[in-house]
Formats: sequence, C-alpha cells, structure tokens
Amino acid sequence: MATTVFTWEGKTRQGSVQKGEISANNKEDVLALLRKQNIQPINVVAKPKEIKLSFGAPKVKDKDIVIFTRQLATMIDAGLPLVQCLDILGSQTENKTLAKTVNQVRSDVESGATFADALKKHPKIFDNLYCNMVAAGEAGGILDTILGRLAAFMEKFARIKGQIKSAMIYPSVILFVAVSVVSLLMVVVVPMLANIFVEAKMQLPFPTRVVMAISNFLKSWGGLILLFTIIGFFVGLKQFRRTEKGQRTTDGIALKIPVAGSLIQRVAVAKFTRTLGTLLTSGVPILEGLLIVSRTAGNKVVEEAILATRQSVSEGKTLADPLGRAKIFPAMVVSMISVGEATGALDNMLNKIADFYDDEVDSAVAALTSMLEPMLMIFLGITVGFVIVAMYMPIFQMGAAAG
Repeated sequence: MATTVFTWEGKTRQGSVQKGEISANNKEDVLALLRKQNIQPINVVAKPKEIKLSFGAPKVKDKDIVIFTRQLATMIDAGLPLVQCLDILGSQTENKTLAKTVNQVRSDVESGATFADALKKHPKIFDNLYCNMVAAGEAGGILDTILGRLAAFMEKFARIKGQIKSAMIYPSVILFVAVSVVSLLMVVVVPMLANIFVEAKMQLPFPTRVVMAISNFLKSWGGLILLFTIIGFFVGLKQFRRTEKGQRTTDGIALKIPVAGSLIQRVAVAKFTRTLGTLLTSGVPILEGLLIVSRTAGNKVVEEAILATRQSVSEGKTLADPLGRAKIFPAMVVSMISVGEATGALDNMLNKIADFYDDEVDSAVAALTSMLEPMLMIFLGITVGFVIVAMYMPIFQMGAAAG
C-alpha cells in the first residue's frame, strides 16, 4: 500500500506544542505513532501531493546517517525497544532511500535477525565499520553508547571532509576563471588583432607569432584534440586505478606530492587512529579492528601497511613495530602507540593521537590553500599578461613607424 504524508500538530506531556510530518498508510497509523511518542494529537491532515521530477532514488548522505544514529541512540537510551525505534525512524526519516532501508532493517529484526546482521544487508549505506561496532554494542549490551560513539566519529570525519572541500572551492574558481579568460583571449581577441597584422604585412615579433600559432591551433581541430586528450587522460586514469597495481601506484604518488601528500598522510593517520581507537573502545578485538580499518583506509599503500601490521600482530608481535617499518606513520605516532600498548591504554592513546592529527589536518589544509591561491593568481597574471604584451608589440611597432 502506498504511504501518504500527513502533517500533524500535538502536545507533549510537558504541554509544549509540536508540529511535523509523518509518512503512513492512513490517519489511524499516524495517531498510533504519535501516542507511542507520548504526544497528544491535536490535528492530523493529509499533506497535498506535490508534483516532483524524480531522477532515481535520493542518495543517502553522511549527514542523514549521523542524524539517524543520534536519534536511534537517544531512543534506545530512553528505554524504547529497538523495533519500535526503527518503526518511528522509518516513518519520520526525510530521505526516502534511508527510510525504506530502515523499514527493511526493522522487518528483518522482527523476523529474528540481529540488528547488525540486518544492517549488513545494506552495505552501500551501512559500511563494515558501522555494522561491526553495532555488533559489538549488541554483544556488550551497550548499543546506545556505541551508537553515540559512531555518530561522534562520523561527525568528526564529515567535518574534515567538508573542510577540505570548502578549502578547494576558491582555488577551483580561480583556475576556472583563468582557463576561461585565456580561452576567450586566444579564440576571440587574438584572431581579431591577427587579421589586422596580416593586412598590414608587417614583420611580427617572436612572442606574437607564438601566441598566433597557439590561437590558430585552438581555433582549428587543435582545441578538440586537446579537449579529448584531457578527457582520455582522466578516463584512462580511472580505468588504471581500477586495477590493484594502478591503485597502489597512484596512491603512492599521491603521498609524495609536496604539501598535498602531507595532507593525505595526516588524514590517513587521523582516520586510522580514530577508527581503531573507536573500535577498541567499543570492544572489537584488535585483529578484527585492524581488518576493518584497512578496508576503510581510502589509500592502497596505507591499506597494505595496516594489513602487514595485522599479520605481525597475529604472530604475537606488537602493533608499534610493524607500523614503524611501514614508513607511513610518523615516529611520534609510533612512539605514542608503543606507550599505549605498554600501559594497557591503547584505545585512549589512539583517540588522543586522532585529536592531535585533527588539528594537523586543519594546518595542512590551510597550508595547501595558502600555497595554491597565489600560485594560481601568478599563473593567471603571467599568462594573460604575456598574451596582451605579445599582441600589443606589433601595435607599438606600427605606432613607431607612423611616427
């Protein structure tokens, strides 16, 4: 049966008036859901249907998962049964894809599956880290605490991702403007001046001839050739990265890029320590935790270093020694992990390292931005300046000859 969106208004036990929307089969289901939340309904009406153009199911964003996790942790902490929590969240979640998934998870849990096993059926939304932490929470009877840690973990990494994206916006805009201005000059302005010079039958300076040759190249098939070459390069790079060797090669090169490589390394260290620390704190065994962390590393070189470390730990060795040999993790990180192992407080030490490297990521992002902005501005100034000077040199010669 197709669900309908209802707008509702009701009073809480404290007397405050709340409003909202709920998707349900009928009005009676809405009233029942509101009473489960200890809300006295005042007014419930079906919301008029809107005409929307839909292009596939909406994507589930990190923010949607964080909100869902926070709400679920709060409800479980308040003493509500898991099935009832999922029922409420499935009807109130705004993202339709997530709402459908939550309802499927609820059905699986009602059928006798564990919460973690039900989540594992949806790997595109709930990854290995999420499912394994939920499994640890169920086994230890601290699901609400684990969900709270998960939400905090996801919020911190969402902040880092957002910070990196926002830092790249300004340089990207400058690069786009630079390419647009140079293209406009070469395709529109330069040919107009070139016609004047050709009609004057004058000897052109070398810089002018270079600019005119580039302009003619871009106006003819050269522009399309250049465009398809760039597209082909990125398509080929994407195909190359689908192979294990290609991913290892490109990820290794990325780590060696000046400034950007340092940022990638710091993000990898922060992610490794934060993820492993959260897993260990939640009761996940270290070998299983290292396997989960390797799958979420995001860099093939880092992933292989973590897997090698896991192999060493399975042979009875410490965690710090193989990490030090990997030459990816800084000496300070290795030393702090060694101290954490010796004192039996590895999870706390990993979380402290993660907090430190969160600040290091902030510094690296600021350094990358401060380097890119002036470089792009210099590129724009030199390129545009060279084109303008090259095209004005014949004009100055014509003026001197006329004088």
